[in-house]
Amino acid sequence: MGSGVLNREEAFDLLKRHVKDERFVKHCIAVEAIMRRLAKRLGQDEEVWGLAGLLHDIDYEFTRSEPEKHGVMAKDIIGKLVPEPVMKAIMAHNFENTGIQPTSTLDKALIASDAASGLLVACALVMPSKRMEEVKLKTVLRKFKAKDFARGVSRRRIRFCEQIGFTLEDFLDEALKALKDVADALGL
Repeated sequence: MGSGVLNREEAFDLLKRHVKDERFVKHCIAVEAIMRRLAKRLGQDEEVWGLAGLLHDIDYEFTRSEPEKHGVMAKDIIGKLVPEPVMKAIMAHNFENTGIQPTSTLDKALIASDAASGLLVACALVMPSKRMEEVKLKTVLRKFKAKDFARGVSRRRIRFCEQIGFTLEDFLDEALKALKDVADALGL
């Protein structure tokens, strides 16, 4: 690693050293893809937003049994290797447990993207082919409303998109397009 801020390759290497479960690595790739697409749409720095998405769960395997530490322990791993707004977004994405409130557009985008990735992957997995390319926006919107589908996915967290200038439909459309772009990396 060079000095200063991690580049994408260095960040991915760091993620792989700390996250052994391939499902979580794929989840982080999915959230990164959504964050990069949102950044582009909002005129923000795609690299910075991508880092937040890629590294947001870097401490999850260490904090699974202590949710109040999830996001906060990441600071010990990442330190000064990411810009301060990225570190804040990572800590705030678990605000219900950490008490670190999401205030910035980046913070809120990460919360919505994290939850949306779970909904979209669940939508792909119920398709006959189990492929993201088969998922249509109208299916996602219908599944979003179905309380018995992907129960672990917080619809309230997805709705954080409305605090950053997106309608639910527009946000889920962008997120779906992002995951279709990285479907091979996700095995979907």
